[in-house]
Amino acid sequence: MAASEKARAKAEQAVGKAAQAVGRATGNEKLIAKGHAAETAGHAREAKESAKDVGRP
Repeated sequence: MAASEKARAKAEQAVGKAAQAVGRATGNEKLIAKGHAAETAGHAREAKESAKDVGRP
């Protein structure tokens, strides 16, 4: 996995978790949903990059 893509995936996951926490603290359902979407996108990016690495020697 490219280091920059791995870092981007982890950053997306962290931003998503933070947004969810803020949304829960303030009762903002829309922010919770946006945070969940960002975290899921980070997991998807990480999975995609990991799948690319499977075929590499």
